[in-house]
Amino acid sequence: MAGACCAPLIASQPATAVQAKAIRATGEDLAYAQAHLLALPGGSFVMGAEDADGNPEDGEGPRRSVTLSPFALSRFTVTNRDFARFVAATGHVTTAERLGQSHVFHLFLSPARKRQAQAVPADTPWWYPTEGAFWACPEGPGSDIAGRENHPVVHVSWQDAMAYARWTGGTLPSEAQWEFAARAGSEDRFPWGSDLEPGGKHVCNVWQGRFPGKNTGADGFVGTAPVDAYTPNAFGLYNMIGNVWEWCADSFTPDYHRITAQTDPRHEDEGDLRSARGGSFLCHRSYCNRYRLGARTGNRADTTCSNLGFRIAAPRL
Repeated sequence: MAGACCAPLIASQPATAVQAKAIRATGEDLAYAQAHLLALPGGSFVMGAEDADGNPEDGEGPRRSVTLSPFALSRFTVTNRDFARFVAATGHVTTAERLGQSHVFHLFLSPARKRQAQAVPADTPWWYPTEGAFWACPEGPGSDIAGRENHPVVHVSWQDAMAYARWTGGTLPSEAQWEFAARAGSEDRFPWGSDLEPGGKHVCNVWQGRFPGKNTGADGFVGTAPVDAYTPNAFGLYNMIGNVWEWCADSFTPDYHRITAQTDPRHEDEGDLRSARGGSFLCHRSYCNRYRLGARTGNRADTTCSNLGFRIAAPRL
């Protein structure tokens, strides 16, 4: 599973970190939250991957035909601006705020802040548990989201994402909905074809350089990018590949493609692992090529860090 390299795989946190069900948006808040939902037709598509350089341990395959009912998905991941409006309307307190810390990628921290960090995971020394880091202070105390209002909100747990989605009257997409939407008719590795950088052109926000010490920013960004950066896919959806991992509704299991239904598949169990899709600005072919359409990962529902975000789904509009 990708958690150890793509996002910190942490021990489960106390139940007190779980936020109660969010208030339902009404009026202008509801219209604002649903403004970017895009109706998608559903139908049949080939889901999964069996790439030679894939990650069989993640359960990327076997590839199979899946049929989906029509649904709607946001054109963009939820932004800092969006999440601020949600917090103002509901008083929601995120998991990271309740726990008093979140995981920050090492290049975003000063040497002094690194020295103040809690125990750094030995297997992922680039993730620093940082006191006071949360969605509005992404690098800890003294940082803010000024100038990043249109960037994806990060440091949000699966629980936070579900609370926001319920506020909008929707939910998180299932893995099958996410992949159908991301593919937009493509049966290749990426929405645009087989090459990550077609014709040498940067078309998504992933790691450029040598991980984890040097990101050249050759694609225009060393951290998150605005949610409307780059060209959308054939459905009109932005940044389905790279930028931030996107929480999905499903519980994570490597057996996903073997045990879920062919029609509207969804996996739910009693475990605390949840699925995420799409890769992030930290993905690089040298250690994590999970920016491919069929790739997948899982992490604990209370995990929060610099590269985990989400977008919302809803029944057919």
